[in-house]
Amino acid sequence: MGVGMIILEVFAPLLEAIAPLMPGEIFPYFFTMELFQRALIAAVMVTIVAGFLGTFLLVQNLALIGDGLAHVSFGGVAVGVVLGATSPLWYALVFSIISAILIHEMQSRQILTGDASIAIFLTGMLALGLVILRIGGGGITTDIEGYLFGNLLLIDEDSLDLIATICVTAIVLLAVIRSGLLAITIDPLSARIQGIPVRGLGLLFSVITAAVVVSMVQVVGTLLVTALLVTPAATAQLIGRSFRSCLMWTQFIGLSSVLGGLYFSAEFDTGSGAMIALVAAIIFATVAIFQTIGKSFTKPTDNQN
Repeated sequence: MGVGMIILEVFAPLLEAIAPLMPGEIFPYFFTMELFQRALIAAVMVTIVAGFLGTFLLVQNLALIGDGLAHVSFGGVAVGVVLGATSPLWYALVFSIISAILIHEMQSRQILTGDASIAIFLTGMLALGLVILRIGGGGITTDIEGYLFGNLLLIDEDSLDLIATICVTAIVLLAVIRSGLLAITIDPLSARIQGIPVRGLGLLFSVITAAVVVSMVQVVGTLLVTALLVTPAATAQLIGRSFRSCLMWTQFIGLSSVLGGLYFSAEFDTGSGAMIALVAAIIFATVAIFQTIGKSFTKPTDNQN
């Protein structure tokens, strides 16, 4: 039994206990049936890790890398599907980690800027996946659409174990290197003088990002990864006044987006990934509008003072 199934067994009784409190006709099944429980557990774990990672990405102005690596992972998924792999996510993981390392090295060696290298890998690997699928004869099937736009019901026991392993490992590593990441973000030169391994931490962070992006593919899809990786963190930056408060708000907004997205997708029979992305975008827009209105009311008062 893997990590994911152990976590499911631990939390299954709690989910079943709160199921009667959940609204809707279909949504409560996410708390009672194992198929839906796997989906819910995976979505929550991915959201928690994406919240921490997304906050660091925004601080370092690396929001685009998540979207780029998600498209790279689709190339790996396509190769795995054509080769008949039982879990194409393993191929996506290998492709994404290798690409993350290459992107980081090209940027650190000043061969290409970060945005340029990400754009090249994004388009190249997405095109590779589409070509391989066409040559392999499968084309864009229902399963492939699940990887593109997210399909929580594709999460079987093996996928849950892989997602859980990635999430637990990423959380531990991010907790260990948190101080070093903040240091190299604020002043890389000063961090290097202090003996902090700037290049090593940057490389490790890139690998963690690649792995977490792969864990998100079945939840929101390769085309909608930014919805969980960046949008909640960006919304939190509008509210939070410190790095710690941004982390807390990111978790609250991310989990609200996932639970709200799952509820509406279940009750209105829409794609889970698209609905999660839509709810996250609506929350961001609402916060941004209220922020703008609030500033318009306070600005005259400030001028009078």
